[in-house]
Amino acid sequence: MKLLAFCGSLRSASLNRKVLNLAVQTAHSRGAEVTQIDLREYPMPPYDGDIEEQQGLPDGVRALVELIHASDGLLIASPEYNNSVSGVTKNVIDWVSRARPVPFKDKSALLMSASDGLVGGSRGLWALRVPLELLGTHVYPGMFSLASASKAFDENDALLEASQQQRLEKLVGDFTARLQRFLS
Repeated sequence: MKLLAFCGSLRSASLNRKVLNLAVQTAHSRGAEVTQIDLREYPMPPYDGDIEEQQGLPDGVRALVELIHASDGLLIASPEYNNSVSGVTKNVIDWVSRARPVPFKDKSALLMSASDGLVGGSRGLWALRVPLELLGTHVYPGMFSLASASKAFDENDALLEASQQQRLEKLVGDFTARLQRFLS
């Protein structure tokens, strides 16, 4: 099983990136082959139909499209901005959805978030489900939201609370097991 993992925050010290790193470790331990990318290495302007019409898909988008086509599933950690999807994540979806065939169709996705707020970014994840499901992605029913996230990690970026680590490991394990059954 091949997974593509990315964070919808560009900040190198992103709390969402820390959650994604832990999810990637767990997926590896469950036998998944995971390609983790930094979206800064796939530059793309804000979606603009004029750019698409005049120049086609930007190089960063085309490279990302290839990675998504080559994967069986996605691990996405995305922050919540103003009770919704981060602009970075939404821009990726908008650009990638312009490729044919649509790369998100029939992929499976696990959504995660981390926030200093008390709901851990879960409202943003609910908003993120909408365009992904519209594009044919099988979004796993369970999602991981980490509240008070700036206080949740130790100096090695491990989760301080064993229950949170166990919850993340179980969710990633259940997701990978379901995807493996789907692929068989």
